Amino acid sequence: MRWALVKVSVAVTAMVVVAFAVPLGLVIREMARDRAFSNAEREAAAVAPALSITTDRDQLERVVASAGSDAAMAVHIPVGADAEPLDIGRRRATAEDIEAVRKLGRASTSKVSGGSTLLQPVALSSGEIAVVEVFVPEAEVTNGVGTAWAVLAGVGVALILGSVAVADRLGVRMVRPARRLVEGAHELGEGKLGARVPEKGPTELRLAAVAFNSMADQVVQLLANERELAADLSHRLRTPLTVLRLNAASLGDGPAAEQTRAAVEQLEREVDTIIRTARDAKPQTAAAGPGAGCDAAEVVRERMAFWSALAEDEGRKWRVAGADAPVRIPVARADLAAALDALLGNVFRHTAEGTAFAVDLHNGEDAVIVLVSDAGPGIPDPETAMARGRGSGSDGSTGLGLDIVRRLAEATGGDVRIGSSVLGGTEVRVWIQLDGREGAPRGQYGRGRGHRGAVRRRRPGRLIPTFRS
Repeated sequence: MRWALVKVSVAVTAMVVVAFAVPLGLVIREMARDRAFSNAEREAAAVAPALSITTDRDQLERVVASAGSDAAMAVHIPVGADAEPLDIGRRRATAEDIEAVRKLGRASTSKVSGGSTLLQPVALSSGEIAVVEVFVPEAEVTNGVGTAWAVLAGVGVALILGSVAVADRLGVRMVRPARRLVEGAHELGEGKLGARVPEKGPTELRLAAVAFNSMADQVVQLLANERELAADLSHRLRTPLTVLRLNAASLGDGPAAEQTRAAVEQLEREVDTIIRTARDAKPQTAAAGPGAGCDAAEVVRERMAFWSALAEDEGRKWRVAGADAPVRIPVARADLAAALDALLGNVFRHTAEGTAFAVDLHNGEDAVIVLVSDAGPGIPDPETAMARGRGSGSDGSTGLGLDIVRRLAEATGGDVRIGSSVLGGTEVRVWIQLDGREGAPRGQYGRGRGHRGAVRRRRPGRLIPTFRS
């Protein structure tokens, strides 16, 4: 496109230059010729008054010398009744041309060697016609024409070069955004989902860049939604898988029981692989917008109603605190349910039957804290467990549940902490920021932090009411 614009500009400018320069050059040549012959006419006119008075040779020679030059001017007086033929100066025109001017009675020009001659008729006092001949050299006819033509050619070349420069800049201005658009399309096609195109350049290309960026954002959003859906759906399969695994463990011995347990373990591994693959390239989930969210208390009650049946089968005591009144949080209902299922599933998976657990919901001015506690053996290295939650561990636990919980908390500006519970086991604290600000309290459960809206742990004596079994 760039070179096409340059070629078009050169062609158009060249045609314009030729259309103006050629006629102008011809006009300049005619003007130079007219100037030369006008000077010759003035010289011939200077001799005419003297010829009308006298035909004396000496006097005419002085007049010719004063009007021009003997080498450039000649006077031809015809033979009369009372005069003799008289030629003053060098004659260059032919006798036929001189005689023709005398008969016609008007000036004319004729070509001679080295230039042209102007033949001007002048009436004498005797009634005869004399002819004044003025020689005009070729150099005088073309004086200044070459210089003028050179100037015109220089101006034409400058115009063409200027048009090339302007066309090149315009081409760059058009080609560069188009090239960026092509590069962005290639990068997006190669899987670089962060490829975007600067919205610059001509209006059409700028609109194309806007449309491309919008399309890329939509593609990223669709892929993120697909990955999120695949991961969440796959992870939710782990809840019934946990129940199935626990039920399979109670089948006793025998080939059928072993095959059932082996099939459950294989199915669980496959689900873990699907979840890990789906979440590896998934961008971090954005926080819910204004007006979005759910009632955390309602979700906690609903999920605990589901897990309580399994807890009764295993003889586990459980309790729920703080879920009596509505607690609005900026998290989607499905996301919070998935996070609770992940934490409770870890309790059933990593603690023995009969181990008590609890879910506490604390509502503050700036944040909501969800505590999931158990009376199990605890986690000796919480930092390693959180690192595994980010996908860096392989000690038999995939860490995918903690990864789901961490993403949910960080999407609101909160965080996740693991510590020791008052039940003697593990306590996972999920800090959900209500206003989306970064800066959830650091340190174990925010102890000692007196900022406004902080949610503090209850004293051990008040933490655990009577368990239900």
